[in-house]
Amino acid sequence: MADQSHTTAGSLTSDHRHAGRQGLALAALAAAQFMVVLDSSIVNVALPSIRAGLGLGPAELSWVVDGYLVAFGGLLLLGGRLADVFRRRGVFVAGLAVFVAASAACALAPTGPVLIGARLAQGAGGAVMAPAALSIVMALFPDGAGRARAMGIWGGVSGAGGIAGVLLGGVLSQTLGWPWIFLINAPMGLLVAAVVLWTVRPFPAAGGTFDIGGAATVTLAMASIAYGLVSGAHAGWTAGVTLGALVLGVIALAAFLSVERRVARPLVPLRVFTRAPLVAANAIMTLLGAVSVGMFYFLPQYQQIVLGMSPVATSVTQVPIAAAITAGGLLAPRIAAVVGSRTALAGGLVSLTVGLAWLALGPGPAYAALVGPFLLIGAGIGVGLVYVTTLAVADSVPGEAGLVSGLVNTTRQMGGALGLATLVAVATGTGPVPHFATAFATAAGLAGLALLLSWAPALRKH
Repeated sequence: MADQSHTTAGSLTSDHRHAGRQGLALAALAAAQFMVVLDSSIVNVALPSIRAGLGLGPAELSWVVDGYLVAFGGLLLLGGRLADVFRRRGVFVAGLAVFVAASAACALAPTGPVLIGARLAQGAGGAVMAPAALSIVMALFPDGAGRARAMGIWGGVSGAGGIAGVLLGGVLSQTLGWPWIFLINAPMGLLVAAVVLWTVRPFPAAGGTFDIGGAATVTLAMASIAYGLVSGAHAGWTAGVTLGALVLGVIALAAFLSVERRVARPLVPLRVFTRAPLVAANAIMTLLGAVSVGMFYFLPQYQQIVLGMSPVATSVTQVPIAAAITAGGLLAPRIAAVVGSRTALAGGLVSLTVGLAWLALGPGPAYAALVGPFLLIGAGIGVGLVYVTTLAVADSVPGEAGLVSGLVNTTRQMGGALGLATLVAVATGTGPVPHFATAFATAAGLAGLALLLSWAPALRKH
């Protein structure tokens, strides 16, 4: 009896230790996701400081944001495939190492081109790290209530990363200087790597191949087109550099389609584009990515240059946007249960369009005047992102939900990159300061176009 009690106690202790290690692993992996989300939002408020510190023009400044988005979006699907083919823990640590090293290079960058190059590397590291982290979480929590709790924590961390980025971007750039928005990744990354190596066992590799040609051609296509759009506003639309970049982008896109038709394991099987709901949802997600990235790029500059706010004040006043995005995402399932996903998506896009139009008209310099449009914009983005993703995966066949989800996330990143390039092109005149009202009005027009697409016949049954 004593032996049995001793065995039972030992088993309980072992279970507690296992649960504790799982919890630590989840915390570390969620922290990695936090870093990825943080780094896509923390830069925006610091953009005026970066522009002044490195003497960047509008085109170079936009590439501080676009470089990260292009690399991250273009390599995201490949990163997920690497985690499947090789040992996912090793892939995660490798991606994290690239991300941290590139963050340090960003902080130490002496010129704009060096900073942009480091941001490209940072996006590449994030594209490998993020899907590998999620893959490990799915393996640690295979089903049931444990997975549901893990996914809830994962989603909450993503929302918190956006809010923290808004706050830290202003505080760090004003108190310690803009390089610190990148340097904070170093201690966080080292701690995450240590915890993951200690708590996560090395899962066996699944084996197989990955589509490096598809990833290379689609990234080249998006980067070239984005560069051509940004260059057009400054060098002219008939300039050789502009036309050359756009032509190269089209050729690379055609090469991507050709590669995907021929390889055995394509990055994106082209058959998925025969599904009208998926195509409509991704078109809407492209526009949402363009609007959200463009808005967060121009808004801090508008607040600091036109309204005369400090970086910290800019951060604090943008908290309602981040909070509304998080609240909209959390309430989205309840709203959809009452009115349906398609109607709820349309409502979110109406909110987004009205909020952006309100900004374009100039709400006034007082903080209270900004709360209204900020809440409408945040709620619209939060609700819209959830429903577009839901509609995109609604008709996916078994075994393709991950592919479709990865595709819609990639579309969002690429939409953000191309949308920002477009907004910079239309809003930048001959001077160094953009025409902010033009930028916000154009973003409102893109949101209105997304609203029209939300009523496409392909989405009618939803």
